[in-house]
Amino acid sequence: MTSYEETYAYLERHVDALKTDRTGDERQTDGEVFDRKTLMTIYDLMTSGYIDSVRHPISTGKEGNVFYALDEDGDEVALKIFRTSTSTFKRVSKYVEGDPRFRGVTGNRWKMIYAWVNKEFKNLVRYSEAGIPVPEPITYSKNCLLMEYIGEEDGPAPQLKDCVLEDPDDTYDEVLSFIIDGWRDAHLVHGDLSEYNILMQNGEPIMIDVGQAMTSDHYNARELLERDIRNINSFFGKRGADVIDDAVVLDETLNGDDEEDEE
Repeated sequence: MTSYEETYAYLERHVDALKTDRTGDERQTDGEVFDRKTLMTIYDLMTSGYIDSVRHPISTGKEGNVFYALDEDGDEVALKIFRTSTSTFKRVSKYVEGDPRFRGVTGNRWKMIYAWVNKEFKNLVRYSEAGIPVPEPITYSKNCLLMEYIGEEDGPAPQLKDCVLEDPDDTYDEVLSFIIDGWRDAHLVHGDLSEYNILMQNGEPIMIDVGQAMTSDHYNARELLERDIRNINSFFGKRGADVIDDAVVLDETLNGDDEEDEE
């Protein structure tokens, strides 16, 4: 069996390789992502059998980076590593402190970011159980989240914003179901839904980046819901879809079950 020292040395070498030929800004970002605690967490995921190797970056986001990885069976997985910087802490703290599921999590930067990872994992589970297409959650530990890889061997699935839609109306209906079913069945509102956090795989949309999603009983949930509807209607309106009025979508989301019961 590979020793801890050998594995840790491998991780450090691999991180150095990932930084090769990067700009100064990218190297700084990698430094924020691959600190010593994070390397220890990756090591734990490897020794627990969840990861065999981390290969290359897939995407860079506001809170962290996503990496292409392989599990022990050689299957593709996505490893999302959340930054533990003060700026990330400030950005995510309002979403954790405002979530009824995480009352009491305040102050400590590490504790807050770990709660954020827990929150994204729980949201993925909720959406998945409600039948909404999201990356299947696998596990999480500290500032690392392991989930299904969305893409092909030659690269990750493209964002909705970069796709030519064969049937904009059909895709629009699918994405609307993320909002409506997400509220009514998963009891969540994404809060930042747009063409930037929807991937297209084999012509089907898949929702990602659900860490900021709030429960439908959150004090600001309706405002977040209205924003998601506006964003999606604006995008699909420009793509030629037969868009439903914002107010009608909102009413269907909030009152659809009541109307069906009356019938």
